[in-house]
Amino acid sequence: MPTYDYKCTNCNYTFEYFQPMSAEPLKECPNCKKEFLKRIIGTGAGPIFKGSGFYQTDYKGKSSQNTKSEKKADTPSATDTKPTKDDKK
Repeated sequence: MPTYDYKCTNCNYTFEYFQPMSAEPLKECPNCKKEFLKRIIGTGAGPIFKGSGFYQTDYKGKSSQNTKSEKKADTPSATDTKPTKDDKK
């Protein structure tokens, strides 16, 4: 269930209210008791990971390490080339 932000256009009172998504928006201000409430669209919260094993860097480093090792394998280094008979002339 999300937490919604409300603001009264009459008295400028703002508050949060925890309610299900299927519930009707509140209409009466708890401060001035008038029906001037507006639901404010908020940014929402980020993901919440509960339990062990969830870390921010779990998948971040693995993909960047793979691309670095692939690039090294594709490009030959100076020590990989061997002189041929034509190079000695």
